[in-house]
Amino acid sequence: MKKFGKLILSVMLLSGFFTSCKAKTQIKSNKVNILCTIFPQYDWTRSILGNADNFTNLSLLVKSGVDLHNYQPSTADIVQISTCDLLIYVGGESDAWLKDALANATNKNMKVISLMDVLKDSLKEEEFIEGMQEETECEEDSDSETEYDEHVWLSVKNAKILCNEIADSICSLVPENAETYKENLQAYLEELNNLDMTYASVIKNSPRKTILVCDRFPLRYLTDDYKLNYYAAFAGCSAETEASFETIVFLSNKLKEEKMPAVLVLDQSDEKIAKTVILNAKLPKTDILKIDSMQSTTLRQSFNGKTYISTMQENLEALQKALK
Repeated sequence: MKKFGKLILSVMLLSGFFTSCKAKTQIKSNKVNILCTIFPQYDWTRSILGNADNFTNLSLLVKSGVDLHNYQPSTADIVQISTCDLLIYVGGESDAWLKDALANATNKNMKVISLMDVLKDSLKEEEFIEGMQEETECEEDSDSETEYDEHVWLSVKNAKILCNEIADSICSLVPENAETYKENLQAYLEELNNLDMTYASVIKNSPRKTILVCDRFPLRYLTDDYKLNYYAAFAGCSAETEASFETIVFLSNKLKEEKMPAVLVLDQSDEKIAKTVILNAKLPKTDILKIDSMQSTTLRQSFNGKTYISTMQENLEALQKALK
């Protein structure tokens, strides 16, 4: 899947798409162009810029609800990446194709922020725990190198570090408005601090400390932050959608042993695995609760009021119910 994406990108570059009519007719703006690949970065940056910023243009690359793991860039996307002034991306296997785009960028003064590079000293390796179905594709794609969990944004603690890094870059690009950005950053960091403390308090006071996720597991950073244990069907990198018989049986047994009130799935789950686990455990009253990984958030949802903080609050509500 990832290799196919790189092949498509190579074809685009070799075909001379950067000199297409569409690229030639773009109007040069005096504003600083900031491009974020996924919603969490976009919402952090929007909060730092404020509601009435006249110095920048902020754009979201993956804006139509396609998961970053399955995203294939269009010609217009490649042009936008090539010409922006600040690019903020994850920096993992899912957007590794960006390296080719950056190598051919027409804006040689572009600033680039890789979330994983910023957090390089605290990255966590993908892990396979007891009962989890291993996937050979993850191992093949890693080319024998250590594969780190990409879902760094689902840690509020990481979000605070990353927002500081983003604000520094924006201030260097727009020094005339730096004081406003710094004020906006401090106000947003206070919101993140309050959210972090709420997470810590809720989880500390919950009677359970173990969750069961009938899906891929993107919550490694979050569970480590607040000392939670977990069982899951797949690792975060997994592209599998069908759990093995052994995995279903293992999760069903854990559900019975732990007497959990709920299981968790990701926001776009069809709930098939969760329903099978519940059926196999013979616990029909078990709730299925959703965790939003924010990898598929659309621009429309953002315009309609969805934010990083509101989504993380909803995730905490789901966790609180699962930990009763």
